Amino acid sequence: MIKILAINGSYRDDGITDQTVEALAQALVAAGAEIETILLREYPIEFCNNCRACTQQPGAEPGKCIHHDGMLELIDKIERADCYILASPTNFGSVTAIFKRFMERLAVYAYWSWDMNGPQYRKAQAPKKKALLVSSCAAPGILGRWLFGTDKQLKMTAKVTGAEIVGTLFTGMIAKEQHPKLSAGVRAKIIILAGRQV
Repeated sequence: MIKILAINGSYRDDGITDQTVEALAQALVAAGAEIETILLREYPIEFCNNCRACTQQPGAEPGKCIHHDGMLELIDKIERADCYILASPTNFGSVTAIFKRFMERLAVYAYWSWDMNGPQYRKAQAPKKKALLVSSCAAPGILGRWLFGTDKQLKMTAKVTGAEIVGTLFTGMIAKEQHPKLSAGVRAKIIILAGRQV
């Protein structure tokens, strides 16, 4: 059975990102996958110190961080998963702060000894896992998709963890209500994307 790990960087319970990830999870379970959803807002993750201790060990395995927090368990889940859903709303033009904090702790996926000019991604040569990217924005669609950095940061997260992007889903346009619901069009796209991942 395919194991899928969904990592959700939304702040709000039952917001549009939560609804999208939940709908994707239901479609994937119906297709025969096993899914676990991580709500980063409930996960104890310290800030990266940028000390690069985790980047000094060579090899394909993630480096060892100086922090002993929830990220240890989350890295283990990332390693054991076959596929990912990476999701974040757009706040001030980029992923949320909690998703960014998670991203920075993915430094364990880089080998960058002090004598090297730049990092090497540990998973660059590994067999690719599949990733679906989910972003949302309350700004007009063209701004949310092309001018803001959310999609770029989600793509970087997939690359660092060794995943190939098999689909992206953008939800939300101009926000005209406080508690929007997923449209029929988005739900139809979710069924298509679920098929790509399994």
